[in-house]
Amino acid sequence: MSTIDFNQVYTEYANRLLHIAFRYTHDWLWAEDIVQEAFLKVFKKIDTIEDINKLGAWLSTLTARTAIDFLRSEKSNRWIVVDSAQMELIMNHRINQVNTEESVSIRLFQEDVDSSMESLSKEFQEVLTFKVKYGLKENEIARLLGIKPATVKTRLYRARKQLKQTLAKKEIAVSTL
Repeated sequence: MSTIDFNQVYTEYANRLLHIAFRYTHDWLWAEDIVQEAFLKVFKKIDTIEDINKLGAWLSTLTARTAIDFLRSEKSNRWIVVDSAQMELIMNHRINQVNTEESVSIRLFQEDVDSSMESLSKEFQEVLTFKVKYGLKENEIARLLGIKPATVKTRLYRARKQLKQTLAKKEIAVSTL
């Protein structure tokens, strides 16, 4: 096994890995962070590389997995799922400063959606997060998760259906009080 020069590896692959990370995050700053994290992993493991011919593929895979891990950790941040009509209402609320009652109503709805998301299975939360929060297409989500695009579409459909049912049950429970 020959010795690999880390600086040479960085110079040769950094730009390629940055574009790979960007494809997942759609954010250049996040992509730079992901590439930096990937190269830290490479630096720690560079002496274990057996086949130099597969270095590019290994780096690409490592970067893609680092990006996926990053996106998964980001989903733990607070977020909401809304359709375009609800988003318009929220945006108009911020611009027009609607009355306090509407403001409270919007905030309660956001909290209901957030808590309802927690009741979904991990698989449903993943696809819904990638679709709604990150705006990824079904093919991109499939590539990220290593599943078929048809599976993503099915999970999205079922996740939305379960979320609507959960929200409807909460609405019924509140209306019967």
